[in-house]
Amino acid sequence: MYKLILVDDENDVREGILQEIDWGLHGFEVTGIAENGREAYDMVDKLVPDIVITDIKMPFLDGLTLSEMIKQKYPATRIIILTGFDEFEFAHKAVKLHIDEYVLKPFSSQELINALLRIKLQMDEEMALKKNILRLREHYINSLPILKANFLTLLVTSKLSDNEILGKSNNLNINLNAKGFIASVISIDKPVYGNSAEPLNSSADQNPDVLNLLEDRDLTLFAVLNIVEELAEKSNIGIVFIHNGNIVLLSISDEKESEAAVINILTILEEIRYSIERYLMLTVTIGVGNFCSTVSGISYSYKDAELALDYKVILGNNRIIFINDLESRSAKKAVFDELKEEALTCCIKVGTVAKAKEIIDAFFNELIESNASYKEYQIYLMEILISVHKIAKDSDIDLNCIMDTNSNLFSDIYRFDNLQDARNWTLGICTRLMNIIAGNRQDNCRQLVRSAKDFTREHFHESDITINKLCRYLHISPGYFSTIFKKETKMTYLAYLVQLRMETARELLKMTDLKSFEIAERVGFSDANYFSNSFKKYIGISPSEFRNRK
Repeated sequence: MYKLILVDDENDVREGILQEIDWGLHGFEVTGIAENGREAYDMVDKLVPDIVITDIKMPFLDGLTLSEMIKQKYPATRIIILTGFDEFEFAHKAVKLHIDEYVLKPFSSQELINALLRIKLQMDEEMALKKNILRLREHYINSLPILKANFLTLLVTSKLSDNEILGKSNNLNINLNAKGFIASVISIDKPVYGNSAEPLNSSADQNPDVLNLLEDRDLTLFAVLNIVEELAEKSNIGIVFIHNGNIVLLSISDEKESEAAVINILTILEEIRYSIERYLMLTVTIGVGNFCSTVSGISYSYKDAELALDYKVILGNNRIIFINDLESRSAKKAVFDELKEEALTCCIKVGTVAKAKEIIDAFFNELIESNASYKEYQIYLMEILISVHKIAKDSDIDLNCIMDTNSNLFSDIYRFDNLQDARNWTLGICTRLMNIIAGNRQDNCRQLVRSAKDFTREHFHESDITINKLCRYLHISPGYFSTIFKKETKMTYLAYLVQLRMETARELLKMTDLKSFEIAERVGFSDANYFSNSFKKYIGISPSEFRNRK
């Protein structure tokens, strides 16, 4: 059972959330409720919850400042931000603070439950992965003697003479007597996707961040290292070690011809790549350097392998990249990374057109400044469009609604011959998607308010009508309903109910001879005195005075 604290300065919202969710059923326990950030922070110190659900705008200490303070002191605490659709700048800052989830107001209880369950899945996976951390760490340390690791690092990063290298390797019982060498660098991909850009069929890829749940990334590398070492030993191909956060395979060849050595190592590397994907359910990209005939040339082959690995930004992950297959390019490259995708997603969902233009302009300016090739531009733009496609799919919006007639989202990128046209086209797609999302949200809210008013007009004469009864009829939470009703009507639901009753009472006083207590019953008041007081408070005079004036 995970401990949870709820923070919101609106009592209706707090009560609505608490009442609408069966916390124990989903594995949570609400251990604290706070109405402002300052109170919540003191509560976090005392209770140390697993999850904090907080509104953004609150007195004394806003939700983002609270989140920042919590993350600094309790980095393991997960945070869900409740934000309005007009609070983009706050939501954008939340992304930078690495908030775990944010739920857009107005929200249903199911939307909040879904966010909680996503976080719960992450925490469950983290606990499962941590069970073997101590054993893995000990195995890892014992498997990499310090002297050997230091020498191999020196071998690929320093320019040593043949005699120096052979002398040190003999002392460490590392055999480097061969006719040729090829360095390869194996890098774990993130996120975990295959060649087809479809998620791998495993439990791990349901959460692309599962590998990050390990406290030490070296433990994940060690799992990859085990497979590479096993296949390298089976093929008698060379030495495997960890350097700079990657796996390095130094292949040692007795082939006289470089071409034969390259063919052999590429075949083995493909087996390694396939085995890692099959058994560990993650993908790797492998950069392969040039063949060198002396041990002193190993450092140059390693640099070539790192350079080849850089091209995964252009060519994609989950592949082997041989340096000789690449043409010379500029060192500076434009990369559409996860932060850019998050910024674009957040803007399309809750931002403004001006902000969207700013973000799209920044993307294309980066392409211009990096002197990207035509292929690089297509890949970069394709990544933007994949993000747009995911946003539309998540919002249940048909892509045809945002495209021109006879257009195709992904094939259209090949028809532009300049970045300005592509920039305008991309901004147009994002803007249309933003408008549809905002319009759908507004239409849903208006329809909900219309249904609430219809129900109220039919039942306002009943003395037991309440907001909870109405919300049960509408199948929504009171907190969610109260927020959208006030936003659409500029008044609370209680104020609307009183207005409807008083206006009806006024018409009955004008048009009928019914007694005051009879009118009270007809408009939902079981107590005639309470009706009289309410009428006087609303109209300014008592029912009898009003009737005498008609």
